[in-house]
Amino acid sequence: MNRRQLMLGGGALASAPLLGACGNRGRVIDTPPGLPVSRFGPNSTAEDVTEGLDLSGQVALVTGCNSGIGYETMRVLALRGAHVIGTGRTEEKARKACASVQGETTPVVLELSDFDSVVRCSKAVQSLGRPIDMLICNAGYVAGSEQQHAYGLDLTFVINHLGHFILVNRLLPQLLAAQQGRVVMVSSFAALNEPIVEIEFDNLGFKNDYDPLHSYAHSKLANALFSLELSRRLSGSNVSSNALHPGVIKTNITRNQAGIAQWLFGIYADLFNKSIPQGAATSVFVATQPNLSSVSGYFFADCNPIIVKQPPNNLYNYAMAQRLWEKSTQLTERWLSAELQL
Repeated sequence: MNRRQLMLGGGALASAPLLGACGNRGRVIDTPPGLPVSRFGPNSTAEDVTEGLDLSGQVALVTGCNSGIGYETMRVLALRGAHVIGTGRTEEKARKACASVQGETTPVVLELSDFDSVVRCSKAVQSLGRPIDMLICNAGYVAGSEQQHAYGLDLTFVINHLGHFILVNRLLPQLLAAQQGRVVMVSSFAALNEPIVEIEFDNLGFKNDYDPLHSYAHSKLANALFSLELSRRLSGSNVSSNALHPGVIKTNITRNQAGIAQWLFGIYADLFNKSIPQGAATSVFVATQPNLSSVSGYFFADCNPIIVKQPPNNLYNYAMAQRLWEKSTQLTERWLSAELQL
């Protein structure tokens, strides 16, 4: 047992890094120079940040639409007039969620741990024949104490990063066809865990050193770096890419954690952090605000772009982001091919 496992072995202790990392206490945060500062903040809701907006004629895709902030994101975008493509792990979950909101929706099955399912999802979306104005990569996963793998890789990394990497790349033509396409990656301040989180390129399976909370933090850093490199590659185009921290929200993302960890997380979220409508606000804000049309390559929290000065972190590590893109392409090349027929 290594030092990390010794410190985090119990359910109660294992929850501590997630609780601390997902919040912003003890962090030194600044606003990037030259970017607009919004009037919205941690108490704003998704309805607040879209009040007065008419999204009629726009198409949004929201992954993980059946619960939590994904459901609220879909609900509010549809309420404001957007046609929302909502994805769920099963047809029943996607259909039930889409049917329960007011507005125009299309349910699509997406199992991010199954790359063939990601391809089928992209084909279903493409068959609608419409540009995509907003692609919100919201679906997320926190593993339990027993590690699982897919494609020989850590399952959390596969679901949270690689599945979305394939989906976004395959739908780039639809994003580029929009008047102004936006990719929104729901990351987390878990990427700011200490010691400093880095992408472990030579150990993506965590086969000898597994900790579910480090696995989650690692995948959330991958989300942020994917967004950063996507922005660089799309520079000069009509598509932007930004990542964000939604806040600590009491959702079912900790469903695989031990009971005591879920209980502690729930108390923490109830006492100190956001409701689901507040948690969805930054996603919806980044996806819809007119004055962000040319803002790309940034990390947002509480409806504003931020730079985290302390603790040391890799949120804006361009070299690491480029290497992650190259590694992700290598790992998923077969499923990125437009010629793949399922």
